[in-house]
Amino acid sequence: MITMEKHVQHDFLPKKVESWGSRVGLVLAMAGNAVGFGNFLRFPVQAVQNGGGAFIIPYLVCLVILGFPLLLIEWSAGRYGGQFGHHSTPFILRRMDNRAIWMYIGVFGIFSNVAIASYYCYMESWTMSYVYHSLAGTFHGMTQNRVAEFFNDYLDLNISTTGIPFEALLFFILCLALNTWILSRGLSGGVEKASKIGVPLLIVFGIFLAVKGISMKAGQQGAVNDGITGLNFLWTPHFDSLTNPKVWLAAAGQIFFTLSVGMGSIQCYASYLKKNEDIATNAFSAGFMNEFVEVILGGSIIIPIAIGYFGVDKVVELTGLGGLGLGFRTMPFLFENWGPVMAALAGVAFFGLLFFAGITSSLAMGTPVVSFLRDEFGWKRKSAALGFGILIFILGMPTVLFFKQGVFDEYDYWSGTVSLFVFAMFESILFAWFFGLDKGWEEITRGSDIRVPVFFKYVLKYVTPVLLIVVFVASLIRPANDNWSLLSLKGWPLHNESIIAQLRHQGIGPNKDYFSKYYYAEFDGTITDILKKDGGTYLRLESGVKSLDYRVGGKQHLLVKKGDQVTAGTPLVEGRIINRVFFIDMARILLLSVFIGIAVLVFFAWRRNKVKYNQSI
Repeated sequence: MITMEKHVQHDFLPKKVESWGSRVGLVLAMAGNAVGFGNFLRFPVQAVQNGGGAFIIPYLVCLVILGFPLLLIEWSAGRYGGQFGHHSTPFILRRMDNRAIWMYIGVFGIFSNVAIASYYCYMESWTMSYVYHSLAGTFHGMTQNRVAEFFNDYLDLNISTTGIPFEALLFFILCLALNTWILSRGLSGGVEKASKIGVPLLIVFGIFLAVKGISMKAGQQGAVNDGITGLNFLWTPHFDSLTNPKVWLAAAGQIFFTLSVGMGSIQCYASYLKKNEDIATNAFSAGFMNEFVEVILGGSIIIPIAIGYFGVDKVVELTGLGGLGLGFRTMPFLFENWGPVMAALAGVAFFGLLFFAGITSSLAMGTPVVSFLRDEFGWKRKSAALGFGILIFILGMPTVLFFKQGVFDEYDYWSGTVSLFVFAMFESILFAWFFGLDKGWEEITRGSDIRVPVFFKYVLKYVTPVLLIVVFVASLIRPANDNWSLLSLKGWPLHNESIIAQLRHQGIGPNKDYFSKYYYAEFDGTITDILKKDGGTYLRLESGVKSLDYRVGGKQHLLVKKGDQVTAGTPLVEGRIINRVFFIDMARILLLSVFIGIAVLVFFAWRRNKVKYNQSI
């Protein structure tokens, strides 16, 4: 009698199965998958905006009851599916429970990677450009406002900061080509080698910047505070924030961002492990390495350096710009205070670590897509990698062309936030209540070099899935001003960031129509600049740290002049106007089309391989 395992290997698994070259390479690849822009740009901002040191308490709680359990679920699910030759989530999930619905829920694990990679690679290309500009001394002598404006100019394809036409597009193509080439080199020959180089380098760069920032002294090189002042501010707790549900939602959201759970990348990486290879130790090792990079390094660079030069109040105000604003619009200016040589080194280190953090993550996004095309449709690796590159180029072009129209933000919200959470919620339900916790726990602990605390067994069954459901519902119905006392059977005003409010375009401002005769001011403020450059006219409206840039088209004309005080709803431009809401809805339709397209591919892949699949059960 033929055992199932031998039968599967003979009839279903590919003739040549890829594998990791070493445990170190696997852990570094997994850590590289998790370590990304969020560690250095998002975490410090979230901590400052949500109670400083008090934020770390809900953050660590969410790490224990959400982060580590989801890591264990995804590692064990991936290794389990890999025994049957599956390396993408639609068929991994269907192996765990043979209902077709799970196969289509698994589509999120491919969709998220495709959609996120399409704008993530664009962000990576910014870091490549900023490394070049740091070395070239581009920021030398620039004011703070000019450095911030430089970022806006870089994203505008009508303007070139180097003299090279369509500079941002060129760097995007270069970055995407590098990702595609590495993916074509295979798992151990490409992804693992890139992780072995990238992860240690970003840690070295991070340590250099953290030491330089913390050792800053007031009165030296223009600093107004010691570097340690920023750390004290970041980690001084305000315990009243612990009772605020907003802080807990932010902490849970940061855990998803930082560990890259809910994407399908972890399952794919783990699916290349052998049946009895240790997953528990690997999962915890990769998780702890990510936490070291985020909490220790990520919390010791941007905020201490910024507070050293701007002071606490100004930095709290600047966090309203988010991590991208602080990172790209502010840090190059601050580095210039260290002198031209050190500024160049610091710029290369900062944007270099962001690049390595980014590319190790985007490679993790590409691997499940490449594996899906190889496993289910028989594509060769190079062809599958090229297919991924072409797909990301096509889907990413709207973020390049229409960044200022909100396409980038829509991609990030729906694929980089909502999609991750929905998929993680369903996979935790599947693991605990359908696959079966006893079977799942055996999968987690088999071959483990460490003893996994039994505590996690009960967290996996009762706490993690229930908490994910609660947080998801809370994100749907989040009340205005996070005032949960407003909840009523008669209804309540929704927070602009709630999922339902986002679907309704709540808070979109006065420019609500797709097409209009006028473009209206989004908020009260001052027209601070009207300038002509690179053949166009640009209008800038500012109020505190908020700013709005609008490029006046050829058939449009201004209704305001520099220095005018305007209120929200004041007409600024007259002509044929296409508003952001049009591009936002087009982005949503495009993302939905991609999801449906992947679901159709999954259906045909199922039909194509159904006989082999059924034989291996």
